[in-house]
Amino acid sequence: MASTETTTATPPTAAAEDTAKDTTGATAKAVSKDAGKATSGADRPDHLAGLEAGLDALETRAAAKVPVWQLLRTKALPPVLAVALVIVVWQLAYHFQVKPHYDLPSPADVAGSLHQMWLQGQLLGYIWTSVSRGALGFVVAVLIGTPLGLLVARVAPVRAAIGPILSGLQSMPSVAWVPAAIIWFGLNDSTIYAVVLLGAVPSIANGLVSGVDQVPPLFLRAGRTIGATGLRGVRHVLLPAALPGYLAGLKQGWAFSWRSLMAAEIIATSPDLGTGLGQLLENARTNQDMPSVLAAIGLILVVGIGIELLVFRPMERRVLRSRGLQPGGA
Repeated sequence: MASTETTTATPPTAAAEDTAKDTTGATAKAVSKDAGKATSGADRPDHLAGLEAGLDALETRAAAKVPVWQLLRTKALPPVLAVALVIVVWQLAYHFQVKPHYDLPSPADVAGSLHQMWLQGQLLGYIWTSVSRGALGFVVAVLIGTPLGLLVARVAPVRAAIGPILSGLQSMPSVAWVPAAIIWFGLNDSTIYAVVLLGAVPSIANGLVSGVDQVPPLFLRAGRTIGATGLRGVRHVLLPAALPGYLAGLKQGWAFSWRSLMAAEIIATSPDLGTGLGQLLENARTNQDMPSVLAAIGLILVVGIGIELLVFRPMERRVLRSRGLQPGGA
């Protein structure tokens, strides 16, 4: 009887153990699933939310406005000190007569010459004549150089034919075109604008070519995938992606157009052309008026720096900010 009871009691125990194992396994699977859901549904969003908050905090700190005194100290003070140092060295050279006073006037003499031009009502006229010519020539150069650069960048036979010519024209001194332009067009504004275009167009086109060459092919394939082909692809994909190189070409194009304009105004002088800064410089040299010569050189330098700071520097800063390459407060 005891043996029989033992034999009959053993199977229920095994069944109970199997049932317990099945129950435990199902419970473990359920817990695992719940844990997975909790991990994917709760922990992961919290982690991403924390990461996003951290990035937002970084952007907020980067975009914080810089105090005015700090801007003055970091941006305005260094160039002011540099100009002051140049004036001090200049005054010392005048004081110790490194050159005779009629060859090297003092800063006060140059300031007096500028003041005299201002009293005569001519100073702004000189500046406006040159700046208006340079701006108009530069705009026309952009309208010509941009499609030319796109054509050279995207069409291989055109690049093989025109690319070396553009590079050669860019390295060629603009003053070399002035005698030929005078013979072709005479002493009028056409000569000046021709020299400006020949100096600026190659730089703008080459800058755009360089920018297009640096565009990742993935961008172009992505644009074609969403239907941005032809002119729409150029407008919405190619030009925005090539904008840093294009902007560098525009800056260099303005520098070349300004240099070309000064060369043309110095050589092609005529009463019919009016008096710009280049003509002012040449007239002062003819009269051996060194204060006016240095005043004209200073005005040419100031206008060039002013255009850079007021036009191209904000454009460059905006492009860099849009790409996350420069903090908003800089």
